[in-house]
Amino acid sequence: MNFESRNIYLHDVPLSEALAAWHAALAENQLLQPLASERVPLDRALGRVTAAPVWARISSPHYHAAAMDGFAVRAEATRGATETSPLRLKVGEEAFAVDTGDPLPPNTNAVIMIEQTQPVTTPEGVYIEILAAVPPWRDVRPMGEDMVATELVLPANHRIRPQDIGAIAGCGHTEVIVYRRPRVAILPTGTELVQPGDPLQPGDIIEYNSLVLGAMAEEAGAVVTRLPIERDDRAAIKAAIEQALVEHDLVVVNAGSSAGSEDFTASIVAELGTLCVHGIAIRPGHPVILGVARGRAMAGIPGYPVSAAMTFDIIVRPLLYRWQGQLPPEQPQVEAVLTRKVLSPMGEDEFLRVALGRVGDRIVATPLASGAGVLMSLVKADGIVTIPRFSEGRHAGERVTVTLLRSPRTIEHTIVAIGSHDMTLDLLSDFLRRRHPTLRLASSHVGSVSGLLALQRREAHLAGSHLLDEETGEYNVGYLQRMLAAEGIHGVLLGFVTRTQGLIVPKGNPQGLAQLEDLLREDVVFVNRQRGAGTRVLLDYELKKRGLNPRRIQGYERTEFTHLAVAAAVKSGAATVGLGILAAARALDLDFLPLFDERYDLVIPAEHYTAELLQPLLLLLRDPATGFAAAVTALGGYDVSQMGKVLGEF
Repeated sequence: MNFESRNIYLHDVPLSEALAAWHAALAENQLLQPLASERVPLDRALGRVTAAPVWARISSPHYHAAAMDGFAVRAEATRGATETSPLRLKVGEEAFAVDTGDPLPPNTNAVIMIEQTQPVTTPEGVYIEILAAVPPWRDVRPMGEDMVATELVLPANHRIRPQDIGAIAGCGHTEVIVYRRPRVAILPTGTELVQPGDPLQPGDIIEYNSLVLGAMAEEAGAVVTRLPIERDDRAAIKAAIEQALVEHDLVVVNAGSSAGSEDFTASIVAELGTLCVHGIAIRPGHPVILGVARGRAMAGIPGYPVSAAMTFDIIVRPLLYRWQGQLPPEQPQVEAVLTRKVLSPMGEDEFLRVALGRVGDRIVATPLASGAGVLMSLVKADGIVTIPRFSEGRHAGERVTVTLLRSPRTIEHTIVAIGSHDMTLDLLSDFLRRRHPTLRLASSHVGSVSGLLALQRREAHLAGSHLLDEETGEYNVGYLQRMLAAEGIHGVLLGFVTRTQGLIVPKGNPQGLAQLEDLLREDVVFVNRQRGAGTRVLLDYELKKRGLNPRRIQGYERTEFTHLAVAAAVKSGAATVGLGILAAARALDLDFLPLFDERYDLVIPAEHYTAELLQPLLLLLRDPATGFAAAVTALGGYDVSQMGKVLGEF
């Protein structure tokens, strides 16, 4: 990088000040009020926003209509009719046959249901016999019952629903005046970007941010143009922006908003118009650019996926609704308890992604990966916790307000699993959702010890554990007695899988590794699991048993939180070997050298083991007809003979 050519943030301002500055510039350019209006036919009006009130042209119904099948009569002519003294009305003169919706004949004002009449034929003609009088307007829809001509049907700034379309048509309109939909152009930039489906080379990055941002804009009612990828060439990017500004209300440039030598967006915006903001004190999404160019709104969105999505949602999406005379849809909030301490950078508002579930009488919030490039943290997130500037974070057990990204009902039907990682948990989640669409299994992979601590704090329904007791050589039992039973928490140890742990190595095992002792070789680079993980405990136990010093293992201190992350480190060449499971090696087409068999059990407190929420999950484990056990076996490296069996109580 040429440091002399680096850009410097103009400011690092609070979010509120950044929005105020941008909105002031937008207002100055008449870009803050709703867009111009247009007429659309009713079959294209759903979801559009009325730009003017809708007044009824005609009444509905526009005539007095029969509300029942029967006979239209003058109510006054039915006086005196009783069961003991029936009254006869001549059909065609005093009573007129009508079906539902028919206009009332002249000089009639009521309808007698056909079920309440008895036909009588006499030499003088056909009559109906009635046993009771009817009041005026009985079973009649009077003119204007639904809408009266000149009545306000819909106000301006109303988002049109299906029932609204019927009302507009029913009062005599075939079209409706609505705000024009915002036109948004999204320009992805970066020499390293390739389209989804293109062959990948090292250094290539699949460009999907424009898909995400485009979908968010469309969800907000915009018409989106996804422009072709522009390489890191200032002239080409400027030309693409200028062309997009001609036909769009907003141009969003993705990436190129930071302070690198190939980050051109800020200088281009300043050259074409007014650069209002470059750098906002938020996380994720620090290097945001906001401005106005050629009389159009401009936004430079960071390239990291989470930063892109979060900043678009917080900053840009409200403008799209405003252009349509609307406020963004209100998102529900809940109170929850944080499951672990969260440190937050001083001076920045942080938007923390969390997974949620109700455990006992509390909703618990488990923080997800905080990296700006970890899109799966948004996929898995149930809500967002906002940590204000100048706070140091939040403590474990602290109550926080969570803005929901899913419906509250989903949170109530979530099974919370915190503990050791195993790929079969993802499979279990899929099977559960297929058989029970309202249920969800949310797994957080923090290691076996941390999972038991979560149960101790009553923050999870179950935990996956494979902790080997070095003194007894037994799995899990001793830990459950010490960490749970001793704290007054009792439950069951449920068999899940016996799995094979071994060395995950590159295809062909180029270093010829064969045993644990090979990890001490100087040419071997190891990747470990985090402290408290059952795999780490197993490794330390086996090293100690063999008298091997872990300090002699190059990479022993480098840790990952899942078996797949270990396999990815080997696949990428960041490590030459890791300890993990066969399924992870197969998933990334790596070789596997089996070393040990271990038990991976589920630990379930008694109150949850018998609760209704967990019964569908337990049935999946115990009933061979569900196919779950067979699917686990097909992964390779698993024995399911103990699946669903109670192996002990604590």
